[in-house]
Amino acid sequence: MILEIIVNAAILLGMTFILPTVTIKNYVTALLVALVIAILNATVGLILRFPINVLTLGLLSFLVHLIVTALMIKLADYLFTDFKIRGFMPAIIIAAVMAVVGMVI
Repeated sequence: MILEIIVNAAILLGMTFILPTVTIKNYVTALLVALVIAILNATVGLILRFPINVLTLGLLSFLVHLIVTALMIKLADYLFTDFKIRGFMPAIIIAAVMAVVGMVI
């Protein structure tokens, strides 16, 4: 889990160079944001994902996980002043990159 948080922080920091609508002040902020996203995904995300997966019978599990992770990224945006994402689409892109890299790891 620690490795995943470090990699997600690197992804967040790397996305600031690719997406102009994402700004992070430094790597320490990226680590804290990645930690908060992981905690939010483990608690609030699980509560949101479970009923939706039951309703869809798990057929849209990847899509549900992607959208819930994007919501957690936007929530982290509101919690940190040094981390800004303008729009929901960049959050979905970051969540997709995190999901793909997480599968590879």
